Amino acid sequence: MVQVKLAGVTKRFGETVAVKEISFTASPGEFLTLLGPSGCGKTTTLRLIAGFEQPDAGDILFDSRSVLSDPPERRRVGMVFQSYALFPHMSVKQNVVYGLRFRRGIEKRARVQELLEMVDLAGLEQRSPTELSAGQRQRVALARALAPQPRILLLDEPLSALDAKLRESLRTQVHRIQRELALSTIYVTHDQEEALAISDRIVIMNEGAIEQIGTPQEAYERPQTAFVASFIGRTNRLEGKVAAVEQGTVRVQAGDVTFVVSACRTPVTVGDRVALFIKEEHLQLDERGDNVLQARVISLEYHGEATVVHLESPLGSLRIRASYTEISVLSVGEQIKVSFPTDKAILFPDSFGKNRPGTWPNRIGAT
Repeated sequence: MVQVKLAGVTKRFGETVAVKEISFTASPGEFLTLLGPSGCGKTTTLRLIAGFEQPDAGDILFDSRSVLSDPPERRRVGMVFQSYALFPHMSVKQNVVYGLRFRRGIEKRARVQELLEMVDLAGLEQRSPTELSAGQRQRVALARALAPQPRILLLDEPLSALDAKLRESLRTQVHRIQRELALSTIYVTHDQEEALAISDRIVIMNEGAIEQIGTPQEAYERPQTAFVASFIGRTNRLEGKVAAVEQGTVRVQAGDVTFVVSACRTPVTVGDRVALFIKEEHLQLDERGDNVLQARVISLEYHGEATVVHLESPLGSLRIRASYTEISVLSVGEQIKVSFPTDKAILFPDSFGKNRPGTWPNRIGAT
């Protein structure tokens, strides 16, 4: 198992800064995910770790030793690409053997058989990649990456081209194999559900910079920036102005409505423009919450385990995730009241999401 550390790494492509002074450490045996929207720099970061790109500034260390001068083949990194990158003229067996081209002292036949059994492809050794399903091709790519017994496994959106059911099945398999091998793994995805399900920790990126690093629970429940609050989970956003700052709470004036909020990113003062982020599941179809808002039902969206209620309010569109029992009495066009508790809305002084990471304060005024 290997510790991977990035220290102040920057990468430019001409005038474009793809990665901006990022620093993080992946612990030995950890499953660390780089999560963010397309173009945020996560794939570039992965390629820097693999040695396919060189940083313009900063350092990359494996177990406290800089690897900047090491070519990719000397870093002992296994890479799984989004496009599979299999050779169509080679069989499954030959593709996996290709992963051993830089390693000596490994009995190839036994290693290939072991890996194909590990990824549930035993018996398909002689097939061409063109004779396999997308999921099977991705498992061949995984077996090839694991063939030379890498110290670190890197995966670049390996499941993005698969359908939802297969994606869920394969992510479970990847996670199981990673646990069995105790292999330090860095995984790139733009799928937040995927990241929350399989990661030990998540590095959330935006515009080439790191917004937050933490466990899935920390990222979901305690976002450190407005970007993370809006990106993780299904979230409603309301905007307003600070009307009063009291002991442990902030009063926010939004149109004709006043909200009371107790979770804030940084201290705020009266008159500041702020944004409130409320997850769909924290809005209630009743008046029992501390903050109440009038709304009109626009549509009901059936999702199987829940129904999403689309609402129009004086402050903009809202979405609530509710059970069948809760929505059984609702009808489109109906005027209703919705509410949320003071501790379920997170307030940020910057509604445009340009805050950078810092210490999470549990209540208003904390530093």
